[in-house]
Amino acid sequence: MNKNTYQKRIKMDDTEFTRELFGNYDEHINLIHKLLSVDLVLREGEIIILGSEEAVDLGNKLIVQLMEVFNKGEGLTTQNITYAVNLIMEGKETKAKELAGDVIFVTDKGKPIKPKTLGQKEYVSLIENKDLTFGIGPAGTGKTYLAVAMAVKAFRNEQVNRIILTRPAVEAGESLGFLPGDLKDKVDPYLRPLYDGLFDILGVEKFQKYMERGMIEVAPLAYMRGRTLDYSFIILDEAQNTTKEQMKMFLTRLGAGSKAVVTGDITQVDLPRGKSSGLKHAMEVLKNVEEIGFSHLSDKDVVRHSLVQKIIKAYEINELKQEENNKQNSKNKK
Repeated sequence: MNKNTYQKRIKMDDTEFTRELFGNYDEHINLIHKLLSVDLVLREGEIIILGSEEAVDLGNKLIVQLMEVFNKGEGLTTQNITYAVNLIMEGKETKAKELAGDVIFVTDKGKPIKPKTLGQKEYVSLIENKDLTFGIGPAGTGKTYLAVAMAVKAFRNEQVNRIILTRPAVEAGESLGFLPGDLKDKVDPYLRPLYDGLFDILGVEKFQKYMERGMIEVAPLAYMRGRTLDYSFIILDEAQNTTKEQMKMFLTRLGAGSKAVVTGDITQVDLPRGKSSGLKHAMEVLKNVEEIGFSHLSDKDVVRHSLVQKIIKAYEINELKQEENNKQNSKNKK
């Protein structure tokens, strides 16, 4: 062993945890090696961590935290291992065990839905405790899916009488007028992600039954005008594509016993040039209203393919460079 290589031995009696830690075909320990530059070796009931002094210390903290997560009934995945490593690298290792969040809802197929990051955990807590919550963040952070799960939970617990999901029918490079079919056919493509979330959580049969009884409504934002929505759980998705007027109209629909969640990504505005985003405006106007919750999710909360997180980060860096270049060009012109 190289004289600069340190080691730490951890006694390991739980063979199930060891199996999960190593993963199929050692995929998890290979990931840990890539992220922390440590080697994990299983020998005679012990896990030996090998690497530099700093890397071994981080590896030890990671295994201790993953053991706590596992003991809370949470399986180990590449996603939650990567997230735990990020927390430890930021000195937040005591937070890693909070990855084992409470189950929000169990889908029709028996899949438990729970927050997978600290950002998601805060988001769910705000929805639980506030009548109006804004979930702002990039694609893949679970904004809409978790909101739908919370809506179904509230409905099943008889806290509300119906669920209403809505989106502005704003096209990204495609005109509604050129799409085939009647109005329903034209707007359904914009509402498809909302249907998909409900199908996954409720199952198709229950979803259709609730739709037929009017307990679930999925409609374009324009259909909300003039209505007062009592004892409802209302989700406004893709809110970055609302105008100021549309956002005000929606927020003032909230009736007695109702709860609303507004989700959006302020970096993906598809409004025509010259139109301001109602979401950006609402964030500024309502930021000091205590009864309203604001959850700002980031690339660290992305729970889709790990590549999505890297793509979002790359775009953020590119946008910052463009802003710096524009400022420099403005100075040069002066």
